[in-house]
Amino acid sequence: MENQMQTAQMNQPTTLHGKQNHGGHEIFDTHEILTGMISVIDQYKIFDQFIQDPELKTVAQRQGDFLTQTYNTMVETFKTGQDPTVPTTSYSMQQGNDVVYGIKPSQPKKPIASVNELTDECVSTYMLTQTKSLATMSTRGACEITNPVLRRIVADSVPNLIEMSYEIFLYQNKHHYYQVAQLQPSDMAAMMQSYDSAPMNQTH
Repeated sequence: MENQMQTAQMNQPTTLHGKQNHGGHEIFDTHEILTGMISVIDQYKIFDQFIQDPELKTVAQRQGDFLTQTYNTMVETFKTGQDPTVPTTSYSMQQGNDVVYGIKPSQPKKPIASVNELTDECVSTYMLTQTKSLATMSTRGACEITNPVLRRIVADSVPNLIEMSYEIFLYQNKHHYYQVAQLQPSDMAAMMQSYDSAPMNQTH
C-alpha cells in the first residue's frame, strides 16, 4: 500500500507551488547560463588589470556590476521558483549610437605571443565575444524554461546582453578596432529595394 501511494505521488504533476518547480531540461539550460555568467563576471575582473583606457575600464566595471546583480537575481529564482527580492532592470549604455563606416588600413590580426601583448583592442574583443555568446545561450534557454518567473528573468537578460554587446561594439568601432565595410551605393540600393510589403488578410 505504501509503495502504491509513493508511486501515485511521483506520478502527480508538479506546479509552481509544488516541491519541484523546474523541468529537467531547464535545470541543465539554467546551469549553463549561470556558469556562463560566472565566467563573464570572473573574466571581467581578470581583464581589469590589463585595461589601459579609462573609458573601457568604466564600461567593464558597469557591465560587471550589472551582470553580478542579474546573476544574483537569477540564482534566487532558480532556487525558489518565486519572484526575486531584487527585480530585473534595464541596462543603459553610455555610448552614442554613431557608427564609423569604411575600412582603414591596419595591421593583420594574429594571436598574441604572451600576456604582455594584451591591448584594449584584445580585451574589448574578448568582452564582446563573451556577451554575444551569453546572449545567444540565454535566448535559447528562455524559449523552453517551464518556470514562468525564471523564464521571464532569463528572457529579460537577453536585451541587456544585446545592449552590452552593442556598447562594446561601438567602443571598438570608434577606435577602429571593429571596422564596418559597406557595399557600393548601387549594390546597397538594389538590395534594399529587393523586398516589398506583404498584403494583410482582411478580417470581417
